[in-house]
Amino acid sequence: MNGGILKIKGALTALPRRQKQLIVLFADLCLALFATWLAFSLRLEVRHIPTGHQWTAYGLSGVLFIPFFIRFGLYRAIFRYSGASSLGATATAALLYGGLFFSILLLARFPAVPRSVGILQPILFFSLVFGGRIAAAQMLMRPAGTGNTRKILIYGAGEAGAQASQALSGTHEYKICGFLDDDKAKHGRRLNGFEIYSPADAAAVIRRFDITDILIAVPSASVERRRQIVDALVDLKVRVRAIPGILDIARGEAQFADLQELQIIDLLERAPITESIDPALLRGKCCLVTGAGGSIGSELSRQIHACSPSRIVLFDHNEFGLYTIDQELRTLAEKHAIETAISPCLGSVRDTNRLNSVFSEYEPQIVFHAAAYKHVPLIEGNSIEAATNNVIGTLNVARAAQNSRAERMTLISTDKAVRPTNIMGASKRLAEQVVQALAAQNDNEVLFSMVRFGNVLGSSGSVVPLFRRQITSGGPITVTDPEVTRYFMTIPEAVGLVLQASAMAQGGEVFVLDMGEPVKIIDLARKMLRLSGKLEKTPANPDGDIEIVPIGLRPGEKLYEELLIGDNPQPTSSSHIMMAREGFLSWDKLERELEELRAAVEAEDNRRLHAVFERTVIGFERDASQRLVVEPT
Repeated sequence: MNGGILKIKGALTALPRRQKQLIVLFADLCLALFATWLAFSLRLEVRHIPTGHQWTAYGLSGVLFIPFFIRFGLYRAIFRYSGASSLGATATAALLYGGLFFSILLLARFPAVPRSVGILQPILFFSLVFGGRIAAAQMLMRPAGTGNTRKILIYGAGEAGAQASQALSGTHEYKICGFLDDDKAKHGRRLNGFEIYSPADAAAVIRRFDITDILIAVPSASVERRRQIVDALVDLKVRVRAIPGILDIARGEAQFADLQELQIIDLLERAPITESIDPALLRGKCCLVTGAGGSIGSELSRQIHACSPSRIVLFDHNEFGLYTIDQELRTLAEKHAIETAISPCLGSVRDTNRLNSVFSEYEPQIVFHAAAYKHVPLIEGNSIEAATNNVIGTLNVARAAQNSRAERMTLISTDKAVRPTNIMGASKRLAEQVVQALAAQNDNEVLFSMVRFGNVLGSSGSVVPLFRRQITSGGPITVTDPEVTRYFMTIPEAVGLVLQASAMAQGGEVFVLDMGEPVKIIDLARKMLRLSGKLEKTPANPDGDIEIVPIGLRPGEKLYEELLIGDNPQPTSSSHIMMAREGFLSWDKLERELEELRAAVEAEDNRRLHAVFERTVIGFERDASQRLVVEPT
């Protein structure tokens, strides 16, 4: 029998849309005639056989409903959803039809046609039509017991959960088994035919129905509330996902059935940073972002654009990245009627002529320098490129800002610049010193500052996308060392604080973002594994799904990162931003070292280049006897 149902479903779903509509119309016609026969039979208390003018009543019942059903769209979305909206449309169409049908019978007074038939028939017709649609939806849209069906609980028995259940009931991939909701008044009740349970009973419900997935359907909940929900579900051995955000659904950019992996902020073990940005610094100004197509630069561009600057100049050597952020900002400007001019400029920070041309043309007042090479293992084998891009590129941008009389320039730096053990960190610390030394010059008119922070979740090179790919492919998950810890922050959080720190700058500050407690990478991997409904494979649990494999520290990596070189951070007006004035080489000494660095780059002499880093960067030790003394501040 199940095979026969599947054949019928296959044949019906393969028909053209117009034929499906005609089939439903014919079915409604049959139901209208049957409802008329049943109304006569109930009224006359006999099995009815129509005669005379009674045929007229049958004819009216088979014709009058059609324009009303068409008008209320009952043939547009055939059986896709049979919930509250379908009930309302069907009831309204049936009511109007019934009113017309009864009026005609009342006024015409056909012989042998009781007026009560005009009341009974529409009621019976509505019941048959709506009941038929429910039955058809159950047959056509619900899974027919396939082995691949995933059994799902929906967390949130509100409007979003109801719509998500309707959308997912129309697929063969999922079978809805119930709802979870915090509201005690809803427990034991039913929504769209599914029971609502307490989250405290989630484990028992999962065992009872053999649940494979939990869908979080609370798109309007705060980030903190979502994180609490995730923490409560993390050990239930089911896959946890979410419906899209309510704004994405409202804008038509997503649907309730578009299940998403959990957002990065849901994975953190701390409350999100929600400080708002004061747009006064940027409003009406011309702003320039280097590296605008990268993960940090693109988010900087978005948040700057939201502050209504007069112009935003997007500078990047990556054509596709630049094109992507340019198109995104233009779409946002069109949607929200933002009048900010957008100027995408292809170019490299290593090209002084191109930089000077762009700065001369647009004369940016606020500059954010985010362009940098940042992948530690890759940079270890490409130190010449790192020095050119990270150090000389920073000097080029700073000089261009000075020449164009910019008001402020903020360097985006990294915690790997603190006592670095790798070329990338050393190059970024030397770039910081370039900005510090220029800021200390008496005739300098630009307010230079730096913002230093740790890893950002979701950036290119972040472990989160890597772990997701490894989990999807069946593992193993690779971590460098079980003891490795890192500071983590989301890109929007970090960029929001960068903008705040830039507004605080008085010249020469090293701002450090408070990123909370460091997180063990292996703990993050285990949390993502559990939220995917998988078990870790270990010697104690050889039947687990995916193994976590340590592969050893990569060249230049540390077990842990630091944010401060010294121990004297100063508070600022933001509880999440600290300030340090760290030692640096004076400009006359630094200038000579930069010339030596240029010579090493031109000669492609890695040993000579490393010697420059060893002399100028605290912590990058190979020959400490040759180290230069930095000036305290």
